[in-house]
Formats: sequence, structure tokens, C-alpha cells
Amino acid sequence: MIVAPGADASAWPAPAKLNLMLRILGRRPDGYHRLQTVFQFIDRQDQLWFEVRKDGRIRRLAAHPQIPEEQDLTGRAARALQAHTGCRLGVDIRVEKVLPLGGGLGGGSSDAATTLVALNRLWGLGLDPDALARLGLGLGADVPVFVRGRAAWGEGVGEELTPVTLPEPWYLVLVPPCPVSTARVFGHPELTRNSVAVTLGDFLSGVKANDCLPVVRSLYPSVAAALDWLSGEGEARLTGTGGCCFAEFPDHRSARAALDRLPSTLDGFIARGLNRSPLIDRLGDGDSRPRNW
Repeated sequence: MIVAPGADASAWPAPAKLNLMLRILGRRPDGYHRLQTVFQFIDRQDQLWFEVRKDGRIRRLAAHPQIPEEQDLTGRAARALQAHTGCRLGVDIRVEKVLPLGGGLGGGSSDAATTLVALNRLWGLGLDPDALARLGLGLGADVPVFVRGRAAWGEGVGEELTPVTLPEPWYLVLVPPCPVSTARVFGHPELTRNSVAVTLGDFLSGVKANDCLPVVRSLYPSVAAALDWLSGEGEARLTGTGGCCFAEFPDHRSARAALDRLPSTLDGFIARGLNRSPLIDRLGDGDSRPRNW
């Protein structure tokens, strides 16, 4: 089983998210898709450490072997913030990676958001969450929700966010041994691209489908196998474009019992749903979000 790392008070958290629903309403002229989704965080996270430099250099330490430096969103986020503000400080960045690559949990986007939020504080820049979210959107459509740190109803490409208060159940999350390519899924000719728009009330009444699920299931047999097993424990859903899938449980005991039944051919973990990101708490100054956040 996957084991979460111990908490470290000096670290900055980069939590995972689940897409509790995902509808694709159409394709925009720029090639991106118009979406409706619901984001909720879980208490599973990468951890990041930052050491400010005076020479302006941005370095990543203990690089992840599967992430080339030019694709590392933490470095890209730091350079974007540096360029946007004209800051002359630099930073050494170390990441303890727990969230799987290509799992639909938003790990890279969360790492980027944590970098923006942390360096905004450590470099003394004073940007508000709106400015950081706009900057983060250039790095990825999921970055703004991690910057804002609230469970949210998302539209547009996922960046038009309305904070929501949801139940905070326990989840069993399965991690198939294959990263899923978002580009491959969104480029697939069989992907549903004309779903009818729904409302948050519809979601709360039970409309929770993910339009990417049929394509991901057909392209990735290991995801299909995980979904098949999980459906025997509860309503099996896919997060984002996958490949992680999850089922909801009312309490820790029932989620733990399902995890204990997990066959040795599958891997997974249990996590609590969170409406408030631990990144907000790490700032240490109370909730500094604007009133509507």
C-alpha cells in the first residue's frame, strides 16, 4: 500500500484534488474544452521546501527522474512569479513527491500553486490570491483552484470557480500503474464533447458522471480493472482524466475495511475529503482569502 509521508512543520503542503464530476460541454476555438466540474481536496499531499537565494537563481534539488527540469512546474512557477514581479531573489526548491504522475490528482498543478503561494510570502511580494490565480492559469487550468484553496464548482476550462461547501467523506483511491495522458484522452475521437450543462443542484442530486471515463477505460486496461474491482465496494468514479479512481465512504472504518479487501494486484490509499486546503493553514495568518473565498 502507498504510505503517506509524515508531516513536517517546515514543509509547504501541495494537496491532491478529486474531480467529483466532470462534464465536457464543447471545444473552444483555441482547442481547449469547456468543462463543468467539482473540485474537492483530500488529505494526501506532496511536500515542498523552499530556501530563498539572494543571487536570483532558481534551482530544483533532488529532481524527480521522470520530470525533466524544463517541464517541472515548480521551477516554471517560480520563474513566472519572478518575471511578473521583477523580483531579484531566487530559491532552491525541494519536492517530496507522493502524488502519482498522470493520476488525475493534480499533483503537478498543486506543486505549482504551492510554489506561487509560498514564494509570494517568502519573497515578500504581497500579491493577492486573484493575481496568483491569474498567473497560475498560464501554467495549467487546475492551478487556480489550488491557489484559492477552497472546494469549488468549476466552469470554463476549470478556472471559473465558485466556492462550495460539500460533505467531507472518506475516500478509497486506487492508483493503477499507468500514467494517463490528458492530451491523448482529450484528443480521442470517441470522447463526449457535447454534454448538456447542469447546475450545482443537479450535482448535489446525484449527477456525478465523468465524460472522460469511457475513453480512459478503453485506452487503459489497468484503469478498467481498478474500476471494475472498486465498483464492488461502492460507486466507482474517475478523477479528471485519470487514471486514479475513487469511491466514497461515510467514515474511516468503512473506507479502511474496503482498503483491507484490496487485492495485492492493486494499489491504493484512503483519504479524507477537505473543503479547505491545508495550504491556507500553512500561511499561518488565518484565512486571508477574499470574502467570497
